[in-house]
Amino acid sequence: MKLSDTARFSTICIHAGQEPDPSTGAIITPIYQTSTYVQEEVGRHKGFEYARTQNPTRLALERNVAAIEGGKAAYAFASGMAAIDAITTMLEAGDHVVVTDNTYGGTYRLFEQVLRRYQLSFTYVDTSCVELIERAIRPETKMLFIETPTNPVMRLTDLSAVSELARKHNIKVVVDNTFASPCLQRPIEFGADLVVHSTTKYLNGHSDSVGGIVIAVHDDDIERLKFIQNAAGAILSPFDSWLILRGTKTLALRMAQHNVNGQALAEYLAGHPKVKAVLYPGLPSHPQHALATRQMKGFGGMLTFDVGSIEAAFEVCKRVRLMALAESLGGVETLMSHPASMTHASVPAERRVKIGLTDGLVRISAGIEDPADLIADLEQALG
Repeated sequence: MKLSDTARFSTICIHAGQEPDPSTGAIITPIYQTSTYVQEEVGRHKGFEYARTQNPTRLALERNVAAIEGGKAAYAFASGMAAIDAITTMLEAGDHVVVTDNTYGGTYRLFEQVLRRYQLSFTYVDTSCVELIERAIRPETKMLFIETPTNPVMRLTDLSAVSELARKHNIKVVVDNTFASPCLQRPIEFGADLVVHSTTKYLNGHSDSVGGIVIAVHDDDIERLKFIQNAAGAILSPFDSWLILRGTKTLALRMAQHNVNGQALAEYLAGHPKVKAVLYPGLPSHPQHALATRQMKGFGGMLTFDVGSIEAAFEVCKRVRLMALAESLGGVETLMSHPASMTHASVPAERRVKIGLTDGLVRISAGIEDPADLIADLEQALG
């Protein structure tokens, strides 16, 4: 099954990195649940020596996601945070990183409570404003770490403009593309050097696997990631690799319905008298709607709405019946969460206020159910 150079996105999702099993003809990549591989003689093997270093199921996933994101190579890790941590091993003591101010709470915790101890420094700015990024750059700045859209206030960064700025200063651009998925946005096409995903979310899509992956385009980054994956050993298991390969096969189909449901819920909430604001790039009222239209191929299933107070937010979260109150996102089922006390609880309250993450915000990860049923659930919850 050889892909042509002109293969479209959904075809790449299904076939890239995967060949029928040579011993049986199985069309699905097997789960190679082994810790080691027999060698014919010392130094002579079939490309696999030890499962931390190489695994055929993981390799198939890495090739698949590299093709989906338009990168040269990819490396899979045990979680999204392990993948981000692997990227930071490219830094040295004294280096500085400019970070999207509304970054995921777990990323903020890693940077502030772990990596600062190793003489790395971080400046958080609103990366939707290129001028603020430029002002934050120092001689020791080595990396821009971008989330777009951000979690949960749905702010966008102009990836082309940021990449152009970074090239001027010889800075590496890293984009956490988890919220959009490669179906809606491919940062490498806009000049990003590295793309990271929590595969737990849209790539897997079924809420039954935890993992992370980094996609690279430059040979030096590829060699570093390959080394750190083996040296630190935070690898993705064969079974999780298999689950995510199953997920990427339906990524294009799922994202089409996530787009429909996200738009429908955003439009409903925008007209509700108890909702103060709705944050969704697909609404013309979103301040960066034009950028979203230009940079993304659909607006996704993630949206946030403000009901004015923490008490009202808790009440809505308690009253939903079809939607599930849970952390995470990107699954086929619709999830609701309260970011200030769940996903972003590790972010200090004053920082949350500064970035617009109010106590009244409620986040929805729209699944692929019938949108009328989701709207009915919100109607009764808000009523």
